[in-house]
Amino acid sequence: MVVSVARWSRVLWGAILAAGLVLSMAPSDASAAAEKHRSASKKAVAKKPVAKKPVAQRSAQKATAAKKSQRQVARTSARKTTVVTRKKAAELTTVSAKRRVTDSVVRVAAPDIDHGSVGAQLGLHKADDPLDLNSSVALVVDQQTNEVLLSKNDSAVLPVASLTKLMTGLVVADAHLDMNEMITITQDDVDTLKGSRSRLMVGTTLTRGELMHLALMSSENRAAHALGRTYPGGLNEFVRLMNRKANELGMRDTRYVEPTGLSSENRSSARDLALLVSAAYQRPILRDLSTSPGYEVDVGRRTLQYNNSNRLVKSPDWEIGLQKTGYISEAGRCLVMQARIAGRQLIMVFLDATGKLGRIQDAERVRRWVELHSDRLTASHRPQG
Repeated sequence: MVVSVARWSRVLWGAILAAGLVLSMAPSDASAAAEKHRSASKKAVAKKPVAKKPVAQRSAQKATAAKKSQRQVARTSARKTTVVTRKKAAELTTVSAKRRVTDSVVRVAAPDIDHGSVGAQLGLHKADDPLDLNSSVALVVDQQTNEVLLSKNDSAVLPVASLTKLMTGLVVADAHLDMNEMITITQDDVDTLKGSRSRLMVGTTLTRGELMHLALMSSENRAAHALGRTYPGGLNEFVRLMNRKANELGMRDTRYVEPTGLSSENRSSARDLALLVSAAYQRPILRDLSTSPGYEVDVGRRTLQYNNSNRLVKSPDWEIGLQKTGYISEAGRCLVMQARIAGRQLIMVFLDATGKLGRIQDAERVRRWVELHSDRLTASHRPQG
């Protein structure tokens, strides 16, 4: 029994010692365990992956970034385009300015010359004159003294276009025909040379006086042709009388083949035309009809208003006694006038003028020139005795 107690006492004591040993070791082991845990936690934190944003959010951010990039590129491109556009605009403005200057120079250096005119083909425009006229042929004569005030190629023989109608009117006037006789426009009066138009339709009936009025004032071709066609003896006789009248007046350079002037074969010189103007001025009917500003004719269902082909007849600056205009491509633009300027009776002839207003400008230049030198010209051209 004693032995057993002693054995259990040793066992118990051993257990106590073991327990004490364990207790003495626990703080150290616990500390190590804690350290081991902290180390493992740090590693876990370090290895823990970063939480990713949702796919939709990432797509939105990418789209925003892309738009910002596009806007930035667009702004840069716009700046570059603006710079380029401004440069191009400046270049175009410079080129346009240069072209305007060049065009202006061209217009001054090369006036509107009708290169189809006979005068241009003969080089008559190259002739100089003190007034720098547009016409290749010009003549200004004192009607009372026959003194030549201005001359340019006055002996050149050229087509005279509708200046022909002045001779047509002279032949009709000198025949003393009935001006109230009714004349009907026919197909024979239609222009087949130039294809020019007319408001006098085939079948229109007017008096001879009305046809004379339209021919001299508005240069109506069918009216002039009808005057020649219905002349006693017919058109051929009428043309013969035109040439005979020219010969009687001393118009040695003149030839007519028809009464309208549409044919380029109707030719004359400035000297001859001055004689024609002087003779025509002696017939009151030619003075009145050629200087009429306008005229209305009743053609049945309607009334036609015609105006003078020479705008100067309406100008208060002019006192025109007789006038006639003319144009076909071979003749250029022509004008003859009898006018009172600075108290003097002058006859003016302009042939083959360049530009639509060339002949009018020439007449204005002559008028101003005469007015400016009226004292000197009057003294040198005063009739003697």
